[in-house]
Amino acid sequence: MFPLTAYFEAAMELAAYEKLEDGSYAGEIPKLPGVVAFGGTLRECERELRSTVEDWVLVGLRLGHPLPKLAGIDLNKRRHGRVASAQKA
Repeated sequence: MFPLTAYFEAAMELAAYEKLEDGSYAGEIPKLPGVVAFGGTLRECERELRSTVEDWVLVGLRLGHPLPKLAGIDLNKRRHGRVASAQKA
């Protein structure tokens, strides 16, 4: 598995969901500041949260923001001037 995919999976394993008063769902990844999503069903919320995680990580990498280490995966390490996740397996 590529490091970026493994990072997304590790983030989703940390997801916390809450059923709201109106019956919809909210989800967040506590270790990733600002990563929250909402959906009418739990499945929809999970899809939205995964998309939000992916966007959050890709924007963070593009802008050079430090990303938290998850499941031993450190996307901040650089090899040959490139982020480790951009390396071919």
